[in-house]
Amino acid sequence: MKIEQNKIDDLNIELMLSIENGDYSAKRKKRLNEHKRTAEIKGFRKGMVPMGLIEKIYGQSCLVDAVNDIISESLNGFIRDNDLKVIGEPLPAENQPEIEWKNGNDFSFKFDIALAPKVDFELSKEDNIPYYNINITKEAKAEMKENLLKQYGSLEEGKAAKAEDFIIVDLEQGETKVEGTYIALRNVSESVRPSFVGLKAGDSIDVNVNDAFTNETDRASLLKVEKDKLADIDPVYKMTVKNVKTFVSAPATQETFDKIFGEGNVKTEEEFDAKIEERLAAEYTQESEFRFARDAKDYLVAKAGIALPEKFLKRWIYVANDGKFTMEDIEKEFDLFLNDYRWQMVRNYLMEKFAVKIEESDLLASAKGLAAYQFAMYGINNVPDAELENYAKNILAQEKEGRRVLEQVEDTKTIAAVKNAVTVKNHKISVEKFRELK
Repeated sequence: MKIEQNKIDDLNIELMLSIENGDYSAKRKKRLNEHKRTAEIKGFRKGMVPMGLIEKIYGQSCLVDAVNDIISESLNGFIRDNDLKVIGEPLPAENQPEIEWKNGNDFSFKFDIALAPKVDFELSKEDNIPYYNINITKEAKAEMKENLLKQYGSLEEGKAAKAEDFIIVDLEQGETKVEGTYIALRNVSESVRPSFVGLKAGDSIDVNVNDAFTNETDRASLLKVEKDKLADIDPVYKMTVKNVKTFVSAPATQETFDKIFGEGNVKTEEEFDAKIEERLAAEYTQESEFRFARDAKDYLVAKAGIALPEKFLKRWIYVANDGKFTMEDIEKEFDLFLNDYRWQMVRNYLMEKFAVKIEESDLLASAKGLAAYQFAMYGINNVPDAELENYAKNILAQEKEGRRVLEQVEDTKTIAAVKNAVTVKNHKISVEKFRELK
């Protein structure tokens, strides 16, 4: 067995494997003997099938398996013995020599191997990365307070419907009647909505439901029918308002404070306002940290200047995913993939350089934060710590979610190490300007 190396460039090499009969004959014979011992063929006792028949049935597959074993062993050995840092796995070359799978033949195979470039750069206080401190304004505090009180508000009886209100109506069309259906005025098309604003209990108007509810799902829900029945329905209905429901924000009372912040944590409106500022500061800090991490990654990847074997990578992605993505699909997302791949290489280099260690407690804390966020999305706040911890452990037990948490923690701790090594240029900025940043 012989391997010849052809260096294409600094990141790509081509290997030619020459395999002779003597290299694979013993492996092939061993596989045939295994089949002879285990084969169950009608007319023969187990283990007594003639070798000629075994050869006829299994000879070709044993030849292929034996040669493939040698290929795998040879490639892995070459990579190990030459201490190569490779990207992905070796791929059969596109200009593969013609192969005739016949016992006794010699075989030649070409493989492409991509080498991982070395990452090596220094960081110092001469490296500057911007950090944006978002100003907290009275307007922002007032808006958050209003939104929080709305979040814990309730529907109450109203008089004349406003653009953000709900109405409960009966719809009539001949003998057909749909009773007690809810309509959120914000879901009524803008061209028709003005005719709904100002309606009171007992008012009746004719409504073309196709014009008023352009979304078919909303329209089917309104009429309480299946979507496939909509095309057969006359769209004009007499609509009679039974009730108007208006959304009223929660009052700034102790009961409301307890619902939002937990029992007894806030006792006065002044303390409520202080909590608002604290929460707003935390949100802005989170946004600032996220932006700093993004800017830092861009800066570090640019500084590292990593060249990658792009042609090889496209083929490797295609092969590694068993053709689930077309080359056109890969091409569309390739720049994003390259950015992410380069960052992974930079992160791994920096984790080693700054001796960044990931502890179980880091993973659990991050997973608890994710769990709290998921609960909050459903309006569930102040979740007991024990329940959060159990939920977090379930997240970490899931392979995909656990991997995502690990990568987040690696990112966070690496960026923290970088932050200490470089100069952070602080900028005061309004939230409006901050969100306009590219």
